[in-house]
Amino acid sequence: MGCCDDPTEPSKIDPRQLIREQERYGNLVRDLFTDDPEKVMIRQLNEANTYLRELAALNAHYDSVRKRAIELLGKDSFPILERIINKEADTHIGKAALQHMTALKNDAGGLLNKFFKSS
Repeated sequence: MGCCDDPTEPSKIDPRQLIREQERYGNLVRDLFTDDPEKVMIRQLNEANTYLRELAALNAHYDSVRKRAIELLGKDSFPILERIINKEADTHIGKAALQHMTALKNDAGGLLNKFFKSS
């Protein structure tokens, strides 16, 4: 019965959040069993964090999943793109990584750079 949060107490989970996560997990499992796993993985990539996208870019079973993961990587993932390029330079995955890295480098200036270039 204190006025403040006690850091020694484990944080309480909102039951509504738990139900949402259980439903989301159940939907994911259902989709994996009933839908095309490749499509399910591509859908999940859109919601995934950077670590999972990098992992998919490096190791996903399906090439389409790897390509989509590469497309979703940002500038912080240059080391991962370089690893893919060095390891698989002559493959379509390596070429996709090189193309994406080049596009990210060309977009280095962002919106202001585009604005001043067009002037």
